[in-house]
Amino acid sequence: MAVFTLLLASYHGVPIVLLILGALLVGFGYLMRNSIIGRHTYAIGGNEAAAKLSGVKSKRVVFLAFTNMGVLAALAGLVFAARLNAGTPQAGINFELEAIAAAFIGGASASGGVGTVLGAIIGGLVLGVLNNGMSLVGVGTDYQQVIKGLVLLAAVGFDVYNKRRAGS
Repeated sequence: MAVFTLLLASYHGVPIVLLILGALLVGFGYLMRNSIIGRHTYAIGGNEAAAKLSGVKSKRVVFLAFTNMGVLAALAGLVFAARLNAGTPQAGINFELEAIAAAFIGGASASGGVGTVLGAIIGGLVLGVLNNGMSLVGVGTDYQQVIKGLVLLAAVGFDVYNKRRAGS
């Protein structure tokens, strides 16, 4: 039975979730680097007023960004429910902290306009290794939340420090 499940969940030995992640990474990486909508998204993230004055239709770009995030959240929910073999209402509690922490660890800035798709993936991998390591060591869930909060605080502090140093 386990072999049958493994065959259904893989393509030539590679997990389907990894293939989906790779396709999204390549697609969104290219879109954000080389397309007009990607440049407009970074422009709005950096300074919305300046982007509007430059001719960016900010309401349209923000709507597309939120629609995109909704579709990606739905896809993530489907993948997560498939891994759990269940869909419970409490399944995604505190994932928003993980997402924000992954973005900051990956190099996104609190002031916006900075960051890459690959950086966010790397931040997510770092956070995943941190979570897995703490679980393997036997750290309690309350302490895990505190440690993740401290890591997020350190990433934001590093970002603010770099902004101040670059500005002066």
